[in-house]
Amino acid sequence: MTRHFLTDLDLSPEELGRVLTLAAAMKAAPYAITPLAGPQTAAVYFDKTSTRTRISFAAGISALGGAPLIINPGESQLGHKESISDTAKVLERMVSLIIWRTYEQSGLEEMAAHSRVPVINALSDDYHPCQLVADLLTVREHLGELTGRSLAYLGDAANNMANSYLLAGVNAGMDVRIAGPEGYLPAEEIVSAARVRAAETGGSVTITTEASEALAGADVVATDTWISMGQEDEKEQRLQLFGDYRVDAAALAQAAEGAIVLHCLPAYREAEISAEVIDGPQSVVWDEAENRLHAQKALMAWLLVESGLADEETVALVRAGERGEELPRR
Repeated sequence: MTRHFLTDLDLSPEELGRVLTLAAAMKAAPYAITPLAGPQTAAVYFDKTSTRTRISFAAGISALGGAPLIINPGESQLGHKESISDTAKVLERMVSLIIWRTYEQSGLEEMAAHSRVPVINALSDDYHPCQLVADLLTVREHLGELTGRSLAYLGDAANNMANSYLLAGVNAGMDVRIAGPEGYLPAEEIVSAARVRAAETGGSVTITTEASEALAGADVVATDTWISMGQEDEKEQRLQLFGDYRVDAAALAQAAEGAIVLHCLPAYREAEISAEVIDGPQSVVWDEAENRLHAQKALMAWLLVESGLADEETVALVRAGERGEELPRR
């Protein structure tokens, strides 16, 4: 069965742990696993602008031995002259992976429903699951075991990052606290799904309008831009609306001693986060940005193996990496 990665819960808790362990092993030995040798092609569609996603997928596909085919808006007939389902049926005969940064989650689901090769959500309006694999890898590097750790997310809590922090965090067994103003909190279906998964993993869910409630003793403090793509006309309103949720020195002082700070970037200093914090000693945002590369490489290799699309050598190396074994240096 072909495995896809469209939402944070497409990996079970056990699978998430295996992918994170594999990512750490592949980070230590960047060229050990090459499931795309040939080179095989991976199609990478961008309906939205991108820096980290574009570079990390292009570099990662190359490091896996493959060739990234970057397709920008207006460069294909996807979704306007040709249906998503027909596009999927064509692509699966030509490429080994389909990666798509887009708007509607339903488009990704339709693509996956008609594709025999893995489809990866590189960001949609609802979720940013690849970012969270990188974020959890970063937390694990700096703080160790994820289970039982507490994560506070502040700001616009009705966006894709808040959704993914909530789902991925509880999937890892973390206590996730989401804080934002009334009317800008996660949708009930997201919260319900998170509570169900938290009951399985021992994590917990807190949704609040009080930043201090989320921050109290948190091991990880995360935020995201208050002004996402398409919201530029709301800039002044949003700057006022989210002012109480800024991650600054006063906010960080309420977290645990030694707490780390995450931001998926791009960041707007003195808006959602102060320069003092993002450029300070508790910020791990540059490690977080780098880990997009390592997390996505592990995810791509793992999906190919789980989908039965990798050779025996790749399968053996991926399984070794999942167990935390040292991979050969090449």
